[in-house]
Amino acid sequence: MNKQAGKFAMKKWTALILAGALVFGLAGCGGGKASEGSGNPAPSDTSSFNKEGLPIVNEPVTLKVLTMRWGNMGDTFTQNQWLKDLEKNTNVKIEWQVVSSNDWGEQKSIMLASGTLPDIILGDQTFSDSDIVNNLSYFRPLDDYIDQYMPNLKAAMAETPELKKISTFPDGKIYSLPTRLPSRPKTKNQPVINKTWLDQLGLQVPDTIDDLHNVLKAFKEQDPNGNGKADEIPYTETGLAPDFLNPFGITDINANNMLVKDGKPIYYPTSEEYKEGLKFANKLYAEGLIDKELFTQDGTMTSAKQQNADAPIVGFTNQWTPDAVFGKWSDQYAAIPPIAGPDGNRYNPGNPNGMSFNRNEMLITTSCKYPEVAARWADQFYTNEASIQNFWGAIGTVIQKNGDGTYTLMDPPAGTSADAWYWEQSLRDFGPKYVSPAFEKNIVLNPKAGDGLKLEIDKMGSEYVTTPFPNVMYTAEEFQELPTLTTDIDTYVATMRAQWVTKGGIDEGWDAYVKKLNDMGLEKLMKIRTDAYDRYMSVK
Repeated sequence: MNKQAGKFAMKKWTALILAGALVFGLAGCGGGKASEGSGNPAPSDTSSFNKEGLPIVNEPVTLKVLTMRWGNMGDTFTQNQWLKDLEKNTNVKIEWQVVSSNDWGEQKSIMLASGTLPDIILGDQTFSDSDIVNNLSYFRPLDDYIDQYMPNLKAAMAETPELKKISTFPDGKIYSLPTRLPSRPKTKNQPVINKTWLDQLGLQVPDTIDDLHNVLKAFKEQDPNGNGKADEIPYTETGLAPDFLNPFGITDINANNMLVKDGKPIYYPTSEEYKEGLKFANKLYAEGLIDKELFTQDGTMTSAKQQNADAPIVGFTNQWTPDAVFGKWSDQYAAIPPIAGPDGNRYNPGNPNGMSFNRNEMLITTSCKYPEVAARWADQFYTNEASIQNFWGAIGTVIQKNGDGTYTLMDPPAGTSADAWYWEQSLRDFGPKYVSPAFEKNIVLNPKAGDGLKLEIDKMGSEYVTTPFPNVMYTAEEFQELPTLTTDIDTYVATMRAQWVTKGGIDEGWDAYVKKLNDMGLEKLMKIRTDAYDRYMSVK
């Protein structure tokens, strides 16, 4: 057997073994078809299933719940005291199947091909929009369950209509449950600058793009890190990040080249604002103020420059928080207000309603024999106290409940970052949650670290946040066309962006560029996205 044939055979046998193990594991844990004699009562049996109050069932029911976790995070979150108390109080026993993102892609394909699913899928990274839309027969429409068995979620949707908007699929039904995370900022990334360098050179925080140009020029020419070398890189990233174009009105939080302007979807790489932004970038590049390797380096190379061992060498960037990427030099960096653009206005990427909404946080599969039980179990997550405990950690472990009705986050163990601790102790970003906006004043965060620091930084840019192109939903037919359209069009846009930043010539090549995009199907792409946007906006 030659090497290629051997590799093929090995891959085939590996896939078959994995498929068998996965199907056996699910069936053995109560997923898929319920086994005879399991003792699980039918929820329609009124002597066992309770439509209101606790327990949810008088006799224990076991549900199989699958969720994906990043890398090697593991399943420590299952020891969250709130989750353990939930089992005791509801009589709903959970068998967790926790998979790693490292190999979930292959496992997911096998699961969807076999059609053998657990009772509940939890976390928006587990199954995507396209996974769900292309396999709708595996998932239960939840509208009637929400109406009959989920008063907490129903009240949340009444208070915050965006929850229903993001959860409604193109056929008008809800298949997955949403989340509204607590204490999230309105802004995404904001400008971050080396404040130590500014002070060293006697410079003010840049306010306009002209100021920014002058500051970056000083960073390049005046040795602000004081090591006697011309090693300063005023601006670097992995490619020209959309955030660099924020002063020109480009605020793309989803990196899909879309904006909403005057209530209409706009493909901004054909806009005059984009054109002017690239001209500005080309000016900086020509003067050596933008990293010459901007379009050729990967994330590892960028990180190495941001955390250069001998001295800080990066002057300006856009980040979530100042301490996000600079390692031991983090103390030198500070967030600053958005830079004013040519029109005198400031623009900040984010969401005026908060960076807190998502869908696909929980699905009930058609394999689930007890959907009413699953729905009532899910509804327990949609209270304020439940949500904060599933985002940070349990009361008494991570959160201190105070006598005045406030909640304070405790400090993490020595040597552990707050964010890592929260992921260890809770579902964190994944799973259903809803914290009422009125409740957030009761949450006490440390303003100098983690989520509290981000909220402090948020105050600089929140008033400048523009309405983003929303997280719309596409039909199965649209999902078939989108990959080809976006791959070809986005690749061409990225190629021309790199060319115009590094070599110039945008005025001369602009008309031919727009024509080629139209020839490649930009009109069809915009029709798909506009149709999806209109469906989203029509949900009441």
